Amino acid sequence: MSKNASLFMPVVSLFGANVLSELADRVKSLGGKKPLVITDKGMTQLGYTKQVTDLLDQASIAYAVFDETIPNPTDKNVEQGVAAYQKGQCDMLISLGGGSAHDCCKGVGLVVSNGGVIADYEGVDQSKNSLPPYIAINTTAGTASELTRFTIITNTSNHVKMAIVDWRVTPDLAINDPLLMMKMPPSLTAATGMDALTHAVEAYVSTDANPITDACALQAIRLIARYLRVAVARGDDLEARDRMAYAQYLAGMAFNNAGLGHVHAMSHQLGGMYNLPHGVCNALLLPHVCEANLMAAQERYADIADALGENIYGLPVREAAQMAVVAIRCLSVDVGIPSNLTELGVQDKDIDAMVKHAQQDVCALTNPRRLNDKEVAAIFRAAM
Repeated sequence: MSKNASLFMPVVSLFGANVLSELADRVKSLGGKKPLVITDKGMTQLGYTKQVTDLLDQASIAYAVFDETIPNPTDKNVEQGVAAYQKGQCDMLISLGGGSAHDCCKGVGLVVSNGGVIADYEGVDQSKNSLPPYIAINTTAGTASELTRFTIITNTSNHVKMAIVDWRVTPDLAINDPLLMMKMPPSLTAATGMDALTHAVEAYVSTDANPITDACALQAIRLIARYLRVAVARGDDLEARDRMAYAQYLAGMAFNNAGLGHVHAMSHQLGGMYNLPHGVCNALLLPHVCEANLMAAQERYADIADALGENIYGLPVREAAQMAVVAIRCLSVDVGIPSNLTELGVQDKDIDAMVKHAQQDVCALTNPRRLNDKEVAAIFRAAM
C-alpha cells in the first residue's frame, strides 16, 4: 500500500529574468506595511540590497534592513534579527540571498510570531502561529531554502546545527531571478549546484518519496548534469543560470516533501562543528553515502545514473547503480570541489561526537538504509 503524502510549497513562485521588478506589487498584495529585509553584508556590497530597497522606495513602502546574517546562521544571529524586527516595528519579512539569509529570516519569523527562542522549535512542526507575510528572494542555485519548510540554525551552546522542519516557515512568495545569480563566483556556483544535486538524489531514494517528488528529483538531476558545468565555466551564461535556478527549485520541491538522508544528517555536523560550506560538505559526503545505500535502492540509483547521462543500457542493475556514484564523483571533480574533508580541516578526534548528533538528526529518518554508528563513522573517515 502506498503512503499518504503531503505537498508543501510557496503560494506563488516567480521565475525568469527581471521578475524581481514585481517585488513592490507583491509586498502590497500580501498586506505588508513595513518589511524587514534580512540579508548579509555580501549582498549589500554587491548592490543587491540597494536594488531591493530602491524598488520599495519607488513604491513608497517603508522598510528596515538587517544585513548581519552570517554563513551558517546561529541562534544568536536570529536573536539579533528579532531585535531588528521589533525595533523597526515591522510587520513583514523579506529575505535576500542564499540559504543562510533565508534560514535566518525563517528563524526570526518563528520567534516574532511564537515567542521564546529558536531552540524551542527544533524538530518537526513545533510552532503554533503563522509567520508574518514572507517573501524570499533567492540569489543562489542550490539550497532551495526560498521554498522549503526547513530551517537550519547552529546552536552556539554545543555547535550543533538544529534542524527545524515546520510547514509554517514556507514562504508566501519565492522569487528566482537568474539576473541576481550572474555574479556568483565559480566556487559558490559549484558548491550550491552540488547541494542541489544532493537534495535531488537524497529525495529520490528517500523512504518518503512519492510520484510527485520522483518527477521533480529526476528532472532536477537532468538539468544539473547538463547545466552546472556551464554555469561554473561561464557565470554570465543566462540560460545556464536560469536552468540551474529551475533545477535547484525542483530539487527543493522533491526534498521539501520527501525528506533527505544521511548526507545531510552528517553534513549538518560538519557545518556546526567547523562552520564549513554546506554545499561542499554535501558534495564530499554524497558519493560515500550513496555507496553505503546502494544495497537498499539499486533500481533508484540506476535511474539516477541515467538522469546524470550515463549509458546504462544492458547493464545489470547493480552495475548501473554504481554508475551513479561514478558520475557524481566526475561532476564534483569537474566543477572543482575539494578532494576530501581533511583539506577542510576536519579532524578524526571529532568524528564520534559528529556521529552521535548525525544519528539524531531528523534528516537521517528517511535514509533508505539504516546505518549504525560504526557505519556512519566509516563514511566520515572515507571522506577524509
